[in-house]
Amino acid sequence: MNLQRSSILFAALWAAGAASAQTAPDLKPPSEASMPSGPRGAAIAAGKLLLSETHQRLPGNVGNGLTCTNCHMTGGTVAQASPWVGIWGVFPEYRARSGRLISLQERVNDCFERSMNGKPLAFNSEEMNNILAYMQWLSSGVPTGVSVKGRGFGPVDQKLVPNPVHGQQVYAEKCASCHGAGGEGLKNGVAYAFPPLWGPASFNDGAGMARTYTAAAFVKYNMPLGQGGTLSDQDAVDVAEYFTHQPRPVYAGKAKDWPKGDRPKDARN
Repeated sequence: MNLQRSSILFAALWAAGAASAQTAPDLKPPSEASMPSGPRGAAIAAGKLLLSETHQRLPGNVGNGLTCTNCHMTGGTVAQASPWVGIWGVFPEYRARSGRLISLQERVNDCFERSMNGKPLAFNSEEMNNILAYMQWLSSGVPTGVSVKGRGFGPVDQKLVPNPVHGQQVYAEKCASCHGAGGEGLKNGVAYAFPPLWGPASFNDGAGMARTYTAAAFVKYNMPLGQGGTLSDQDAVDVAEYFTHQPRPVYAGKAKDWPKGDRPKDARN
């Protein structure tokens, strides 16, 4: 094979690989039957429990009444509900809020400090390793460096001007029956069947969910429960503006967020 032909073949293979890397695969979580046995399988199962019963199992790290799966629904397997499927292969990843590349461990701890209003896990702790084992298993079959379809939350029109007065009406009609008229949530024994949306048992103001358009995107595609997609963008933005700006714990570290000056318009002060 001459040099010119080799160069053409290499260019074609590179182009094909690049195109493949840019194509988001469908979100397909592995079946429970594929979970390995032995120590790794035990770690995966333990990680899943930590993420679905976070408040109960990690009281020293969780400062509110939430579990990770309140937002990462059905064990992190639901599209447009910030799924964990494929998350293993995209970190380290640049985060504008941090202004640098961060590891998956740092991303997990971001949630503990903000969404859970708590304390970070040690990077080398058994709990962190179990959580990572679960996320790695969920990502089985997803190419490294590629995000699956439905990663994060779905799009919402950020040009819309929020109307919190209308948002309060939407909340009363669509949300209060599960989350309480005062955003206090609904308990099922010691745990919350429906999480609190504000107050001391909810996420703090440094969490992504405390931002209007981030919360609106989650609401638009996932709420009311079982009726995702039934609210308009305006309804979702309005109700998000209403509940995100209710009293909640303060995250002292948020003053250091977006150090490179690209602060989004809905970031909390």
